[in-house]
Amino acid sequence: MNLSYTEEQIMLREQIQKFCETEYDFYKREEVVKSDNDFDENAWKLFAEQGWLSMSFSEESGGFGFGPIELSILFEEFGKTLVIEPYLANVVLAGSVLDKSNFSRKVELIEGISSGSMHVSLAYAEVAKSNEYLTPSTNLSVENKLNGTKSLVLNGKNASKLIVSCIKNNEFHLVLVDPSAEGVSFNSFKTIDEQTCAEFTFENVNIDGEDVIAYGEEASNILIEALNLATLCVSAEAVGCMLSCYQKTVQYTKEREQFDQPISNFQVLQHRMVDMFIDSELAKSLLFKAMLEVDSNSENKYKHVSALKSHVGKYGKLSAQNAVQLHGGMGVSEEMMIGHYLKKMVAVDAMFGNADFHLKNIG
Repeated sequence: MNLSYTEEQIMLREQIQKFCETEYDFYKREEVVKSDNDFDENAWKLFAEQGWLSMSFSEESGGFGFGPIELSILFEEFGKTLVIEPYLANVVLAGSVLDKSNFSRKVELIEGISSGSMHVSLAYAEVAKSNEYLTPSTNLSVENKLNGTKSLVLNGKNASKLIVSCIKNNEFHLVLVDPSAEGVSFNSFKTIDEQTCAEFTFENVNIDGEDVIAYGEEASNILIEALNLATLCVSAEAVGCMLSCYQKTVQYTKEREQFDQPISNFQVLQHRMVDMFIDSELAKSLLFKAMLEVDSNSENKYKHVSALKSHVGKYGKLSAQNAVQLHGGMGVSEEMMIGHYLKKMVAVDAMFGNADFHLKNIG
């Protein structure tokens, strides 16, 4: 097993780090969060120009053919600076569904995503169904009328198109829906980590036969693959958060003085930071194993992603909680990133199944 990054992957990391350091500091992020679009149009355009929006798509779809390793690198760096742009919704979720399908218009849609001119969201989750994504209550009738409600649709407010999971004749389907179509309504809201989500309701929405992306086993396999990849990506994001929590906490305790000495000299605090270091290093190892298994399409890839997700779900939150506590009152202020890392870790644990859910999947 090769445990070294290629020169191209190292260059990608450096490129993303440069962007995060020069173009996306904490104050810039706060501006983006408070904007009407909930993302930075200039940053999104830069993502397209750098090729980041197209890097994971197959060459047949106009992409660069990069895979889970490159996506993990990108999301780990995004996690360090809490990048808020809707990359997960557009490229990883909706984009990978389109790329893996045999949909006749997929190249056109992927080109729109890659250029940054189109936003596409995946509507797969339902409140009553929890993690049972392959048995949705949303129904497509024989007359091709779509009815149902989808929750937690990432970037739904900005979506030009929706990919909706539904059941028709007891068979799983993925269909393309225009959010402006008659019978479609939605409510937009923010999650704890400032992501934009929406709940969509469909009432007798007409679906053309040409808008069926996939059905049956093909559709279910495509969705499972997309969600597994997304789980890997948010876990990589969590690893970036854990590393930053540890590094920022060590730096703060060296600068903060109590009883005429840095609080980093206190042994009980050193023990806390050692725990944070161990948890983050173990998370990095699990990430490396998981992304290699997904990249090689191993039959054990789902278990390794679940092992990673379970670890970051439990110990990522713990690391962020320790970071907040060691920063004292500053740790819970809106003006410091530490409290925002904790919010991100809470959100990551809740996405695509929490730590307990994925722990059961390992066995």
